[in-house]
Amino acid sequence: MSHDETLRHLLEDAAKRGIDYREQSVSLSVAPSPEAVENVQRFIEPLPNDGTADLDVLAQLDEIGTPAAVGMTGPRFFGFVIGGSLPVTLASNWLAAAWDQNDVMYEVTPATATLEQVAMEWMIDLFGLPADTGAAFVTGATIANFSALAAARNRVYAGVGWNVEADGLIGAPPISILVGEEVHPTVIKGIGLLGFGRNRVQRLAVDGQGCIDATRLPRIEGPTIVCTQAGNLNTGGFDPVGDICDAVKARGAWVHVDGAFGLWAAASPDLAHLCNGLQAADSWATDAHKWLNVPYDCGIAFVRDAPALKAAMSITADYLITETRNRNPSDYTPELSRRARGVDVWTALKSLGRSGLAEMLNRCCSNARRFADGLAKAGFEILNDVNLNQVLVSFGDDSRTRRIIEAIQADGTCWCGVTVWQGHTAMRISVSNWSTTFDDVDVSLEAIVRIASETQ
Repeated sequence: MSHDETLRHLLEDAAKRGIDYREQSVSLSVAPSPEAVENVQRFIEPLPNDGTADLDVLAQLDEIGTPAAVGMTGPRFFGFVIGGSLPVTLASNWLAAAWDQNDVMYEVTPATATLEQVAMEWMIDLFGLPADTGAAFVTGATIANFSALAAARNRVYAGVGWNVEADGLIGAPPISILVGEEVHPTVIKGIGLLGFGRNRVQRLAVDGQGCIDATRLPRIEGPTIVCTQAGNLNTGGFDPVGDICDAVKARGAWVHVDGAFGLWAAASPDLAHLCNGLQAADSWATDAHKWLNVPYDCGIAFVRDAPALKAAMSITADYLITETRNRNPSDYTPELSRRARGVDVWTALKSLGRSGLAEMLNRCCSNARRFADGLAKAGFEILNDVNLNQVLVSFGDDSRTRRIIEAIQADGTCWCGVTVWQGHTAMRISVSNWSTTFDDVDVSLEAIVRIASETQ
């Protein structure tokens, strides 16, 4: 068999196995069996002296790995805000992986760099951000927040005459970092990575949905960065970003928005009111592998002041092509080497269009309301205002709620996670998958109510 024939046979075998899994994942238990989880120990072995045939390696990967995979791609995984990857984005991901482009410089990877530029411009338009906003395709919202806050750090320090890129943080003037009491931990991680100190943030009071109370903001003194949230990880609530911008930007503060999933609400006419005022901020972070339903991993940082993002992230070296009339992707990201994430975003947006994207977002929210209505009708307490795709439900005391969640996860009909929010242990239902139907919700509701009635 020739090299080309061997390659074709191997890739066709991989494609068949992947297709089989995606077709079966709709009907499989969302949680793998204990036996399948135990069986992954077979992967653990000393590195063999001799190689293994490629087809045999793939067969072992499928035989052991597939049964132990959690059904995150299927329509009844509600444990985290995780999309299921649209079929067309899975296909584009496979094709882009075959291209194997290191999306660094336009002159070296013109196709993927152009696709990334187009996808970036489409998102800027969808979210209503300034047309000259800069963007970076990164691994996820953790690094998107980090990248945006790195631009913020440089620009805020420049405002007080300090060159942080050249002189670092030792001896630098202090910067005030304000965050909501329910800030996502990845924002705190980014603050720590940037050298500000995770414990030096000032936490702001929030309301009953976990949103910053703009009427109780402290007086802004000196260089300041305010981190806000579009889509509370538990309630789906939105900070009043516009009011916060009105209160702090006149005093020179930089306002950042962690919109890991909530920023996508701006792309739906029915949900866009939740984002009113958000466009007045200075930077934004979001994920495409959440509500846009592209394969992992794909996050995006947006910065109003594109030169500030470029100044924080660009790199030069003798062997790099830095002089170009086009956008070099590596000028805006922490990584130099990285995959062409923008291809999947371009594919999803090209496939869905404005109307298809809005319909997908609206359908997820309708499914979330269906969950909340069904659980409330069954006598359980819904803890949040279900205005987006998040539902928090309590089954009574903390201990019983945890027991019910564990039983639901073990049952395998659906998968929901546990959280602790404002003193309540709750089950969190996040509806983010493009393929979830009303029937999936109803089947899941039946299982949840049945298990709750059987659990003391």
